[in-house]
Amino acid sequence: MKRLISTVLVMLLFVSSVEAKMHFADPKPTFDNPRRVIMKLNRSDIHYANHLLGTIYNLLKIYPSDTLKVAVLVYGPGMRVIKKDYDKKTLERIESLMDYDVEFVGCLNTMETMGWTKKDFIDDIDYVQAGVAEVIERQAAGWIDATPY
Repeated sequence: MKRLISTVLVMLLFVSSVEAKMHFADPKPTFDNPRRVIMKLNRSDIHYANHLLGTIYNLLKIYPSDTLKVAVLVYGPGMRVIKKDYDKKTLERIESLMDYDVEFVGCLNTMETMGWTKKDFIDDIDYVQAGVAEVIERQAAGWIDATPY
């Protein structure tokens, strides 16, 4: 019995010391040819927004520096998430991601419909006229949609 327990403990130590390694598909992501990923933020639900932000943080941990470009395309109810009066901790997470060159792109059509101006939103947001059209064009240009659920 002692031998069995010792064997199991040794196996557990070995398994816990093995690090999972990411195998990148060819062509491998590089500085000159990074993976280009879009995420659609089209809901104002705080849990959804923070799950999406967490997913981006996880991606940034996996890909070597400068081999991943992430654009968060924000439109519809999702525009509430990047307003200055949204949840402070969520906005801090967004601003932190922006420090890592994650691009946030807001929809002017949604803003016009809601009567909002750029002053209502956090700094350093890029804007396009139609968020959904930007999704279409980025996908047509080869960007990968990795929006979680």
